[in-house]
Amino acid sequence: MTLFKLTVQTKAPKQLGAFLMKNGFSKKAVTDAKNNGGLILVNHKRRYTNFVLHPQDEVIFVPGKEKVNPWLQPSYRPIDIVQETNDYLAINKPAGVLSIPSRYDDNALVNRVLGYFDRQKIQGSKPHVITRLDRDTSGIVLMGKNAIAHARFSKLSKDDFVKKYHALVHGNFKADEMCGIIRQPIGSTKETVKRFIDPNGKKAVTAYQVLKQAPGISLVELRLYTGRTHQIRLHMQSLGHPLFGDPLYGIKDEFNRQALNCFYVSFPDPFRANKRVQIRVPDPPDMQQLWRKKQKA
Repeated sequence: MTLFKLTVQTKAPKQLGAFLMKNGFSKKAVTDAKNNGGLILVNHKRRYTNFVLHPQDEVIFVPGKEKVNPWLQPSYRPIDIVQETNDYLAINKPAGVLSIPSRYDDNALVNRVLGYFDRQKIQGSKPHVITRLDRDTSGIVLMGKNAIAHARFSKLSKDDFVKKYHALVHGNFKADEMCGIIRQPIGSTKETVKRFIDPNGKKAVTAYQVLKQAPGISLVELRLYTGRTHQIRLHMQSLGHPLFGDPLYGIKDEFNRQALNCFYVSFPDPFRANKRVQIRVPDPPDMQQLWRKKQKA
């Protein structure tokens, strides 16, 4: 059973409902706790959300049972868990796997997490996608074990949440182009999945730094400050350096998926005060092999 324990620190009296929402519990979570088998206690007594709290009151919150989608089936395919807490998972997603299941694919990361919960006999948990990656992008994905985790992560500042990628791109950069910030708005149309640079599009900001170069290939580190669809792929194309394996924004080459890996995330832990989490994974074998091949060419 997941249990959250909080101590009221504010000096000014505050209603229980407002206190819970300020601490990352959504209205739905509070409703579920009241109606679907959860508990909301103040100093070990059940209280309504209009109850007035005072300094040093102890609040215990036990989430209600979440509804499970009947069509969502567990998958028992492998899952690479890099870090796990009572509230969330950090998973190293391989290329070729969806983050969220589609109508025609029930082997997504969400399905695999369900299978993991089943194997580990973890009761009362339901996958909640916190960060996601495209099917053909590899790397770190965060998955909440409950709605509370999803709500708390959603309240984190974008500046506090650091997400970095490695990309292998075509061509070499000049000496004065080895790092920079790309500020190119991104637009879209309903007719195609392809995005494009559009002065009237949505704000998109990417920082990049070239780490290594070999003839015809560069290893680039990128940090996203916004999260637009295809942002890295399009921004690298705008510099004249499309990703390997990305014919949508570049050229057809020998790599069979976009050479992009989310290798690092860092964020303030929403469940532990003054604790910053850093998670790092190596680049996958296919990207390492491409780099070695191009170095020897």
